[in-house]
Amino acid sequence: MRPAHRIVERLTLLRRLSDAPRGACAALCLMETLRAVLPAATALATGSLITTLRRGAGTHGIGVPLAVLGSVLLANQVVGALMPPVRTLVSQSIDGVHRRRVCEIAVGDGTLTRLEDARVQNLIRGATGDPSNWTEKTPGDGAVSQLSIVFGYVGLLSAGAVVVAYSWWLAPAAVLPAVLVRVITQRQWIGINRVWAKGIPESRRSDYWAELTSSPAEAREMRLFGFGDWTVRRQQRHRLNHFEPAWREGGRAVSRQWVQFLISAVPLVGIYYLAGDRAMRGQHSVGLMTAALAAAWGVFSIMAGNANAFNVEGALPVLRSFAELERQFAPRAPGPPAVARDASRGRTPAEIRFEGVTFSYAGAGTPVLSDLDLVVRPGEVLAVVGMNGAGKTTLIKLLSGLYLPTAGRITADGVDIQDLGLDRWRGELAVVFQDFIKYHFSAADNIAFGKAQHLGDRPALAAAVRDAGLSRLLDELPDGLDTPLSRSLSGGMDLSGGQWQQVALARALFALHVGATTLILDEPTAHLDVRTEFDLFHRLIGAADGASVILISHRLSTVREADRIVLLDGGKVAESGTHDELMALRGQYAEMFDIQARRFQAAGGHPAEGSAT
Repeated sequence: MRPAHRIVERLTLLRRLSDAPRGACAALCLMETLRAVLPAATALATGSLITTLRRGAGTHGIGVPLAVLGSVLLANQVVGALMPPVRTLVSQSIDGVHRRRVCEIAVGDGTLTRLEDARVQNLIRGATGDPSNWTEKTPGDGAVSQLSIVFGYVGLLSAGAVVVAYSWWLAPAAVLPAVLVRVITQRQWIGINRVWAKGIPESRRSDYWAELTSSPAEAREMRLFGFGDWTVRRQQRHRLNHFEPAWREGGRAVSRQWVQFLISAVPLVGIYYLAGDRAMRGQHSVGLMTAALAAAWGVFSIMAGNANAFNVEGALPVLRSFAELERQFAPRAPGPPAVARDASRGRTPAEIRFEGVTFSYAGAGTPVLSDLDLVVRPGEVLAVVGMNGAGKTTLIKLLSGLYLPTAGRITADGVDIQDLGLDRWRGELAVVFQDFIKYHFSAADNIAFGKAQHLGDRPALAAAVRDAGLSRLLDELPDGLDTPLSRSLSGGMDLSGGQWQQVALARALFALHVGATTLILDEPTAHLDVRTEFDLFHRLIGAADGASVILISHRLSTVREADRIVLLDGGKVAESGTHDELMALRGQYAEMFDIQARRFQAAGGHPAEGSAT
């Protein structure tokens, strides 16, 4: 890497100091200044005291130099005591701002395409600045350490000035070897950190396997299937794949420490010998010699400190990953201003159209959807069915703006949803995916996250709980809506799969109650029994109150009540109509329904309550 680029990186670290509180940053700079000049001040004060003693001054004569030396030593102790907490405050403030920026970048992109890229995941892992080992350092660590290095050069100049006062030739003899030791040490850490950064993908794999061993959800299958030991071995293998190259590089650096030792020791021994010899010959005063030798030792102490160089080199990969992450997520060229829907329509649902929509996932050869045309009429209950892999969930993700069509467009009242602005469009939607998130927060928060900007709307929350049929369950919880839904939290409770699905449905209903106009349900009741699902579906339709409803389900007995049913096959709408129309068509839908009905009848049920496939 070019020296100019490395200088720019270090200046970037220093600029991060502006993210810390100004008072704390000013206090840190003051203490760094004092620490930088204290070695020279100590040398001068010591030399002055020795000179005074050799002149035979009495008790009163040594009072001033003794007080000066005492003050310098006291200042050194005070700075040493105050420096760590101030450094920590500045460092953690910088890290807090940095991690917030990483989160803002990660959530700021409207779609999931880039976020799902493995390279981007590695960048996020590298840019987060959350050390998991001894070589990784945070931007805050790097910034305060780079500041210490800068002030270290101030200390170098002040200590060098004391040495020059004794003999000009001692200054380069002390300074140049010290600088050389710093450069060699810095290069060694650069090599270690470069090797470490290359292993980040292995670290991510190791973290995944480690999480499997400690996650309650995975612990059940791990014990049932007996692959716990195998999982631990996989985790260890990936961890060692990451660690061992860095260990080897570190071992090479340690084996070469004798070079730094010789570079430091030989000049220092020579300086001490020659300075002592001159003092014995009377060519210089003992006091001045003492000051010069103390200053020379200070030069090496200032420049030989490896901790700051280590912190800087450990933090630079974080900044590089962050810079690349910013580049990857750089705002695209601004498009036309967001278009507002016709205000005269109020909060009525939009007419949604898929116009020639084609979509392929990154790296996939075959499109999931191909030239698909579909209309969702305002206030319509539309069911979407099809075999696994037909593109049902993909259709919902496209409608939600989580992915953008490869070709074609999706419109709301004739306006492309991208032109509406994805955030504005998502405000119209209440969505429940089959793999919904179980947040380790209170029941109230889990429901209100359906539209987080309305977290405090208790009336809407109560209505969503009622419509989802959760009132009885919440009455049984220790703190009702305020009960944490996780046993890992104090006073928390866990729910069954079916109960969690009701919470997720309440989340979508909450969004409807605070203004969403389209309810989208992707396999929302897979954990519910057939009768409960059937009853809940009717309750949802009633709660929708004029909103459009798009329902994906494998249980055809449930979707038969929809206003219209579309069957996806081959990336297109293969069949469309009411239940009766599709049964009369005797196509794929009728075949699927008959299979489910026969299976359920064989189990003693009624055909209208067909089971899932």
